[in-house]
Amino acid sequence: MKVGFVGLGTMGAPMAGHLIKAGHELSLYTASRVPEHLIAAGGHACASGREAAQRSDVVILMVPDTPHVEDALFHPDGVASGLSQGKVVVDMSSISPIATKDFARRINALGCEYLDAPVSGGEVGAKNATLSIMVGGSAETFAAIRPLFDLMGKNITLVGDNGDGQVAKVANQIIVALTIEAVGEALLLAAKAGADPAKVRSALMGGFAASKILEIHGERMVKRTFDPGFRIELHQKDLNLALSTARQLGMSLPNTATTQELFNACAAHGGAAWDHSAMVKALELLAGHEIGAALRRAQ
Repeated sequence: MKVGFVGLGTMGAPMAGHLIKAGHELSLYTASRVPEHLIAAGGHACASGREAAQRSDVVILMVPDTPHVEDALFHPDGVASGLSQGKVVVDMSSISPIATKDFARRINALGCEYLDAPVSGGEVGAKNATLSIMVGGSAETFAAIRPLFDLMGKNITLVGDNGDGQVAKVANQIIVALTIEAVGEALLLAAKAGADPAKVRSALMGGFAASKILEIHGERMVKRTFDPGFRIELHQKDLNLALSTARQLGMSLPNTATTQELFNACAAHGGAAWDHSAMVKALELLAGHEIGAALRRAQ
């Protein structure tokens, strides 16, 4: 299949690499420089999104935020200007569900199909081709593109119509943020009460409170390893999408707003690039206690 890939950053580059490795013809464009290893593997570097679209049957976008998608699509030299009837645009970025519906209508008006297909799993998932992919669009288009999704992810779900994939991603990010906050509060309470937070975490992993967040991020909190797997600034962006969408829908997300303020507090202390598990640092400031303090004194 002839595939255009626009956006070759931390996530996009390994995703495009999987498609090249599987034998697809890739036309690549990114705002900076197309990675040399993708060209060496057989990818073709393009001068614009327009060129990538002209050379391809399917164009995949993987860029940071809503304005970047709009620019990549509708800039005078962007993807839309290179489309012809019957082509498919697949946006795998995490952006506004409401803007996504508008982008889909504009692409459909050109005689082309549109899927929103945001992902969860971070850099590790992109490199290992184990991403969860949440898709919005027609069943027919989803079926046609499914073989490409299978090369990049494992848990692939057609959620509904255009915009519904983005809604699922926003919901995912709400759950992750609130669970990080809950794990942080629980381990912090244990630590300040004098219990060993590492052993409390192990005990909780055998019960109903068990989760990937408790398993992975709970360990990060105890061991103080906050090198970014998913940066706070990126989770702030996703919660902004959740809160702005809720505002447009006329509803309240009170605990989402609270976790966003905790992320904001971390960013104010220089932590925008910390891993999102470091939200616990804001809770520790409020408590006047650090989860790992007793463990370090014991060493």
